[in-house]
Amino acid sequence: MDETSQKIIDATMSLIRDKGYVSTTTKDIAKLAGVNECTLFRKFKTKKDIVLSGVEQEKWRGNLVPELFSNVKWELQPDLEMFMTKYMEKMTPDFVRLSIGLRAPQIYEETAPLIMKVPHAFLSSLIQYFQEMEQRGKLPKMDFECLALTIFSSTFGYTFLSASFDKELFEVSREQYIKQSVQTFIEGIPEHT
Repeated sequence: MDETSQKIIDATMSLIRDKGYVSTTTKDIAKLAGVNECTLFRKFKTKKDIVLSGVEQEKWRGNLVPELFSNVKWELQPDLEMFMTKYMEKMTPDFVRLSIGLRAPQIYEETAPLIMKVPHAFLSSLIQYFQEMEQRGKLPKMDFECLALTIFSSTFGYTFLSASFDKELFEVSREQYIKQSVQTFIEGIPEHT
């Protein structure tokens, strides 16, 4: 990839993160990349082509892969905290906003498979972890897909709300949220007696 093409991709992805796909124009892209529109169209056929080149690059994906979750201790509390922490480290507010921008109907058919790699990596890794914990006698047999989805939804929810509202909606730190959530997953909500 030549330097000019990379500048165009970086400008496009930044604008989509900040403004969305529909609001991002080729004029905006050319201006931010420091090129004229003719150069942009010599390098790429359409705005959509630029985006599809961008989502193929690791720097513009969360790059959440199952290997990130391999450092398990086979102890529920630290392992679930690790899963949630690794996800939140990779899924920064910028990646969340970019992911939202990449869901525009005009490009979603092409970007959806790439966007879904992130939750798939988390869910499949967590399901495998639960299955291994069951085989080790540390968990009873249960619906591990449902359990993994519950933990993912909680992790994604915090990440999405943080990216969308920063500290305007809540002041709970990421570390505090992870610890409390995992404790609740493991112990449940205690009843007052």
